[in-house]
Amino acid sequence: MKTRLLAGAAALAVASTAIVMGIGDADAASAWSPPPANATFDYQIGEPYTPPAGVTVVSRDHDAAAAPGIYNICYVNAFQAQPDAESWWKTNHPDLLLRDKNGKLVIDADWGEILLDYSTAAKRAALTAVVGSWIDQCARKGFKGLEPDNLDAYTRSKGLLTEAQAIAYAGSLAAYAHGKGLAIGQKNTAELSTANARRIGFDFAVAEECADYTECQDYTATYGANVIVIEYSRSGYNKACRSHGSTLSVVQRDVDVTAPGSDTYVFKTC
Repeated sequence: MKTRLLAGAAALAVASTAIVMGIGDADAASAWSPPPANATFDYQIGEPYTPPAGVTVVSRDHDAAAAPGIYNICYVNAFQAQPDAESWWKTNHPDLLLRDKNGKLVIDADWGEILLDYSTAAKRAALTAVVGSWIDQCARKGFKGLEPDNLDAYTRSKGLLTEAQAIAYAGSLAAYAHGKGLAIGQKNTAELSTANARRIGFDFAVAEECADYTECQDYTATYGANVIVIEYSRSGYNKACRSHGSTLSVVQRDVDVTAPGSDTYVFKTC
């Protein structure tokens, strides 16, 4: 994961092309496919555990092992820095962390995560190399899909990042994932147009609280039944089950995505 930044714009451009096309990689690219639609899904990006009976699709962090015998989606925080990785980013890639005009780090206040800086082609290439190492890890472990989080980070960037830059970076990640035989999902960002989703190369969607916010139709308009719905409130879950339970993968989880045995653990499907 400690990828060095390449010196010079020309070198970065060459590296970006190699990354996207999979040039020089020993792993053979294979066909990818989205998770099965209307499957029983479990969201385990916190602590992984044995999937409940009937679960055929699961999402787990890239550091976790894939669950045997089912479709595994690999979670990566591709647009922001995980709080527990903050020191690693500051040590190894300080120039890939977004800073305002005063040099202050730009932070997503809700989650305490530093935004990554994908404002230039050179920085997008460097970030694709870093996240690409995680995607490599996902592929080696047997994951079949990729869930890159915080596509909408540009909306929290104080105007320093744009949607167009996010689309360009996401497209680079999609090309890399496809080169490794992984489908890639749009995570949240209901306002993303179908045209831009297609331009990026997304294959499915993972939508948190889309019933709660009356947004599920924004995702189905692009992906049809290839939408995974995660609700955290009872009311949102009930609404999702009534409106989409017969066609989409719907799950209710606790907001901390804990494991069985936790006092806050919640897992329901419809």
